Amino acid sequence: METGKSLHMEYKTWMCLICGWIYDEAAGAPEDGIAPGTKWEDVPINWTCPECGARKEDFEMVAI
Repeated sequence: METGKSLHMEYKTWMCLICGWIYDEAAGAPEDGIAPGTKWEDVPINWTCPECGARKEDFEMVAI
């Protein structure tokens, strides 16, 4: 067993550059079909921002 490393996954947050809506990997977006714990790279490429319809490429990782 490795020591000194966290056993939980590190989740990131992504912000829509158009409207500022935040996607939190830990929370997901269940109302939009994205289960909690879904990593950004696993969100479908055709998914769009639920607030403004921006494409996935219009999001940027942010530290919160």
